[in-house]
Amino acid sequence: MPFQWLNAGRLPARAMAAYPLVGLALGAALTLARVLFQTILPPLVSAALIVVMWAVLTGGLHLDGWADCCDALLATVTRERRLEILRDPRLGSFGVIGLTLLLMVKFATVASLPHLSATLILAPVLGRWAIVNLAATFPLARPDGMAARFRAGLGRRELTWAALTAALVCGAVGWVGLIAFAGAAVGTFTFGRWVAPRLGGVTGDVYGATCELVEVVVLVLAGQQA
Repeated sequence: MPFQWLNAGRLPARAMAAYPLVGLALGAALTLARVLFQTILPPLVSAALIVVMWAVLTGGLHLDGWADCCDALLATVTRERRLEILRDPRLGSFGVIGLTLLLMVKFATVASLPHLSATLILAPVLGRWAIVNLAATFPLARPDGMAARFRAGLGRRELTWAALTAALVCGAVGWVGLIAFAGAAVGTFTFGRWVAPRLGGVTGDVYGATCELVEVVVLVLAGQQA
């Protein structure tokens, strides 16, 4: 049948192949906005607006996952209680602290970037590639929820396309892109290895937290080399 590959149950997983492309579009928008802001605004104001724009364009989805993971993973509680905290829409003290520190680092790194830098493109591309990589590497913490829905049907084709897109973008940047790619891979695996035993696997919030963590890792590593 034509378009048989567009199985409704596998559409979320199919979409994962395009995650780095989404990151590329986001990174291009942030880079263009930064060039524009810096021509009319002081550097610190420009950096602050870029971080705000970053959050707005993503709907704060991954920031929410980061905050929820801080609340759940930094608390000294059982695995079951951690999973309950992840479902709780309320923000706790660990979430507030973690979110504040993350945004501070993002702001500081963006403010220190050269006028023209590919780092704002690398970060969202590799952050979204990290989600695909994490989903393929670690088991689910529970059989239901967003993570299970997006991971269902995830296969070699999606992994290959996502990795190829990320690798091409990094390769186009040069050795700085290769450093960023390596940092993203190490950051994803290390975070997954730390999270999985505490939750019994990964969740949708962990996907979002991984994206944010890898974006910061790339901003720090690539930003220092640019």
